[in-house]
Amino acid sequence: TSSSSRENSRKRSSPEHSIQRSDMQTGIVHSIETFGTLDGPGTRYVLFLKGCPLRCIFCHNPDTWKMEGGMEKTTGEILEDVLRTRNFYKKGGVTISGGEPMLQHDFVRELLSLFRENNIHTALDTAGSIEIGKSSELIDLADMLLLDMKAPTSDLFETITGFPMKNSLDTLDYCERTNKRVWIRHVIVPGYTDSDEDAKALGKLLSDYKCIEYVDLLPFHKLGEYKWKELGLPYKLYDVSEPDPSIMEKHIEILGGYGLKARYNH
Repeated sequence: TSSSSRENSRKRSSPEHSIQRSDMQTGIVHSIETFGTLDGPGTRYVLFLKGCPLRCIFCHNPDTWKMEGGMEKTTGEILEDVLRTRNFYKKGGVTISGGEPMLQHDFVRELLSLFRENNIHTALDTAGSIEIGKSSELIDLADMLLLDMKAPTSDLFETITGFPMKNSLDTLDYCERTNKRVWIRHVIVPGYTDSDEDAKALGKLLSDYKCIEYVDLLPFHKLGEYKWKELGLPYKLYDVSEPDPSIMEKHIEILGGYGLKARYNH
């Protein structure tokens, strides 16, 4: 084999060469956070994508629901951005969030593949709202899932999201079958998910899953309230206050009784 052919072979196989491809997938990005500390292990590059089928009553980013108004980015541009500062994320990685990132299936699949080629840890932050037949490929490519479990029962789930619970449960079941590392995220909303009974129902729901490493409890907050006003969307929680820390601690205690490692993530 000539030296020139060996060089061509290296170019074809190297991740750096792949950045220059002209057939890169393009995605619609809402925003990028370069110092994420609450979106998976370590310090993380967090990519928030546009588009979500759910209509959660407590959503703090309703401006991610529709694809309009986002930034067009190619997978190559995102990869280059991460590689420039990859030492910064050595003990962390990249989290792909939303909206619901799995809506942009081809874009996310290519991103996850490129990050895997470059040995960059990936977390997929999802509500599991896409049917498992379409989402399993992305789950397999990600190193772990941050699974947003919106409610502990099907009726409450539909009240909060306007969407059935089935796909989220199917996602969790698939993670259990494939031994995928999962951190559950659950928002405590006064009047909806803050009672002891809610905590017990969540404990019963999650206790049999060995794939769950942590349950991160997130307090409802008011920071995104103004976006509902700006978008002219009806908002049900103007009069709802943020939960008292004692409620968060009680939920941690109750979930601990079900063998779950719960944390107050704030």
